[in-house]
Amino acid sequence: MGKTGGVRSRVQKFGSNLSSMVIPNLGAFIAWGILTAIAIPTDIELFTNFVSPMLTYLLPLLIAFAGGRMLHDFRGGVVGATAAMGVIVAADIPMFIGAMIMGPLGGWMIKKFDERVGGKIPAGFELLVNNFSAGIIGASLGLIGSLGVGPFVVGLTTFLEAGVSLMISWGVLPLVSLFIEPAKILFLNNAISQGILAPIASGQVAEHGKSILFLLEANPGPGFGILLAYMVFGKGASKASAYGAGVIQFIGGIHEIYFPYVLMKPLLLVAAILGGMTGIFTLVQFDAGLVSIASPGSIIPIMLLTASDSYLGTILSVLLATIVSFVVASVILKFDKKEEGDLMEASKKMEASKGKKSRATAALEREMRKGEEGASFPNPETIEHIIFACDAGLGSSAMGATMIRNKLKDAGIKSISVTNIAISNLPTDAQIIITHKDLTERAKEKQPNAYHVSVDNFLNSPEYDRVVDTIVAHSNESSEPETTLNDESTTSSHLTAESIVIGGKATSKHESIVEAADILITHGYVHKSYKEKMFEREESVSTFMGNGLAIPHGTDEAKDDVIQSGISIITYDQPISWDGNDVNLVIGIAGKGDEHLTLISSIATVCADEENVKQIVKSETPEEVMSYFSTESFQK
Repeated sequence: MGKTGGVRSRVQKFGSNLSSMVIPNLGAFIAWGILTAIAIPTDIELFTNFVSPMLTYLLPLLIAFAGGRMLHDFRGGVVGATAAMGVIVAADIPMFIGAMIMGPLGGWMIKKFDERVGGKIPAGFELLVNNFSAGIIGASLGLIGSLGVGPFVVGLTTFLEAGVSLMISWGVLPLVSLFIEPAKILFLNNAISQGILAPIASGQVAEHGKSILFLLEANPGPGFGILLAYMVFGKGASKASAYGAGVIQFIGGIHEIYFPYVLMKPLLLVAAILGGMTGIFTLVQFDAGLVSIASPGSIIPIMLLTASDSYLGTILSVLLATIVSFVVASVILKFDKKEEGDLMEASKKMEASKGKKSRATAALEREMRKGEEGASFPNPETIEHIIFACDAGLGSSAMGATMIRNKLKDAGIKSISVTNIAISNLPTDAQIIITHKDLTERAKEKQPNAYHVSVDNFLNSPEYDRVVDTIVAHSNESSEPETTLNDESTTSSHLTAESIVIGGKATSKHESIVEAADILITHGYVHKSYKEKMFEREESVSTFMGNGLAIPHGTDEAKDDVIQSGISIITYDQPISWDGNDVNLVIGIAGKGDEHLTLISSIATVCADEENVKQIVKSETPEEVMSYFSTESFQK
């Protein structure tokens, strides 16, 4: 399993790198496709003069420049584009694959040169060395590409084109859906689309004026058919969210929004495959194709880039793919007796498969909340206040509020305030309320008309980014990040070496809370009764924060047991199970009034970086731990 995941991860990374070279230049591809679509049927010289030079030189050079810049900024891009000229002049076919090789190679070579000579160039000779090094390396790589890489790519492209032609002549091209549809679910589609299909397709456009290959992966029909089936035969959140997801997938072109619906019931992959096969079979029968890359895979760019003689075939391919996928998916949903899985859980699996956050998941969650919670996300332009609520309105909610506040500040959003509060004190005009998932139902009962967000990790929950991204997308405020410093004014909160324990003795959550409480009691921060309030707090909702950190603290009623604000810090060599989560760092908190809020903010800032937590746990002395919490908020 681990080896398979590693291979998939490497293929995903490879596909992502290819996309990073192609996607920034899609405007140029579309411009070429439009000019080609006009030039071929009309044979007007003004348009035909663009087709070959753009395909032969402009597009490969743009790809190579993007690849070089990806590794070593503008200087890498220049050397990468220069190196790509070698493969371009060595062949009479479009050199997209060659550009994808030489561009990053040029960027890598000049990067290594700059690292080797960095700091060693005599003063006054920097410009001379920089210019000649780029020229020499670019020229050398150009010659290497012309003599070696170019002929290899020509041979590889000829072989691939012959394979595609053979599949078409044998009538088996629809079988590629057996690979493409599962690859899309595993986020390997970029490697297939950008690395294999697009280079061959561009050559076919130059020769025939269109290519079927542009639609093999981009056809929205298979995914849309599955979402239609959920609209009719789905249940609960999956049915309610499928309507919005269908619009986003078919019109917006974000295909990955239907992936969680398939992961929730994997048998639906059969519907996607059969739908894909139907679409390809239709394209072959009508000899239909596009003139350029349709990205995103929305019906709008697909129709705009359809070849002039291919509209009927293209429309039918999308329509029939949708119908077949819908029929098969409907049968599966209606007669499969297995319990339908959790859509958001499937969405999280999709993100884990992708290896990074997904914009489709954010959109999917918004659609789910419309169906489940009765309150849709408020108009971002009207949001003035975000509330993070917990039992006491102290430690965990203050931590979460700090994370949201910092993310808004980094995004340049200054008009929205973020506060933490006890659930019992929620205001009636609350717009967005964020709570731990175990407290969300209580918050809904208190304020059912607000938009509720559930989190299970206070430090790095993806829900924070989804809320902030939605606000930023509709904000008219400057995107300049907020540069004002956090308030680090001195408070009565203290951190001393005596309140830090390296290598705690506890082996369970209960024992660890006792350790944290005893330190607070011993150093005069709280009365003995505060310890029981810490256990009461833990009974309502876990104080696990994420990143191996737990912050036990008292309930709202425990404020009378606090003598002065303070904290205790304990590191553990062996992780403690904290409600099923591994914890190596425990920070006990006692807050007097609002004095602890700056303290919480500083803890959140430090511990939001998981690497910081790991380094704190490795500390050998209390003084080392204190060095991570160096603001005046912590120390006397």
